[in-house]
Amino acid sequence: MFVSSYVTSNDGCDIRVPPVRRDREGRRRTSRRLYRVTCVGRVRLSVAERREELLGAAIEQISARGVAALRIADVAAALGVSNALVLYHFSTKERLVAAAFTHAAEDDLAHLRGLLARRTSALRRLRAAVRWYAPTGPAKGWRLWIEGWAAAPREPVLREVTRELDRQWKAAIAEVIAEGVAAGEFSCPEPDAAALRLTALLDGLAVQLTSYTGTVSRARAQEWVDDALARELGLERAALTPTRR
Repeated sequence: MFVSSYVTSNDGCDIRVPPVRRDREGRRRTSRRLYRVTCVGRVRLSVAERREELLGAAIEQISARGVAALRIADVAAALGVSNALVLYHFSTKERLVAAAFTHAAEDDLAHLRGLLARRTSALRRLRAAVRWYAPTGPAKGWRLWIEGWAAAPREPVLREVTRELDRQWKAAIAEVIAEGVAAGEFSCPEPDAAALRLTALLDGLAVQLTSYTGTVSRARAQEWVDDALARELGLERAALTPTRR
């Protein structure tokens, strides 16, 4: 027996739900293929716009529920669309999760590059980047990234996404440290190692502040971050405080 049906997404596009096949005992057997067949009546989003919307909803749901508990239905319900529409764009939960983390990583890296590209001293750029990234700063999404780290050992694609973000973050910090050394602003014999130590401290503090409320105050954590940055650059901590003119 074969039963086909259609569902309409909120962009006006009908998605064909694959035919339900039943064997002689009545057990359900369903094809996994999905097809977009027609769009009518409503404003239609482009593929890029729809993916952007779905990824934003996925990020919010992962932050709220975690990777393990996330369902395709949660993302669909958040936007008022069908499960079939989400699966049309990403085919599986695993691909949706990996794409969501990639999307979040691209946003964070773009902001980081913007901070490090400012036309000012290497020290000022480093201070701005570290304070933005630190769990005491305005960088959003620490709960999301902690969730990603926890799920990465069991999710190979997600593991590659988080590893690449980590690599690019460290490389960007190390590059600016090297620029500051070359300009004579400060001394640091091993920029790559310094970047690794700084990010390890920031990531660890993020876990403490996000997962274990009350373990350490944000003000104290910021002091530790400033101390670590000054130490890595061979500076007094007072050098990190911008002078007012």
